[in-house]
Amino acid sequence: MKQLTKLYIISFLSFGLLGCSSLSPYKVPILQGNIIEEKDVEQLSEGLTKDQVQYLLGTPMLNSPLHPDRWDYIYSVTIGDQLIGEKKLSLIFDDNQKLNTWTLQESTLNKN
Repeated sequence: MKQLTKLYIISFLSFGLLGCSSLSPYKVPILQGNIIEEKDVEQLSEGLTKDQVQYLLGTPMLNSPLHPDRWDYIYSVTIGDQLIGEKKLSLIFDDNQKLNTWTLQESTLNKN
């Protein structure tokens, strides 16, 4: 009976230690930038004013004084040191400060 109890205790401790060795700390996903949703991009149309675009998408992440006719929205998701996904939306305004063109680039990486 004592040997059976010892066997159970040793088995329990062995499985417990093996289970702990496979654990890794939880890494929180970090979301940065402006959330770019497909429904918002679909509402863009030529001729929108900068105020209308800002109402739809929020304040641009990059708004260079050297290029006042271009706004850039960037959204990325990282977990630990690994980039999981990224979206870049670039808007170009004409001389009348109306939306002329825009491009959306998306990249998604597989999490290992």
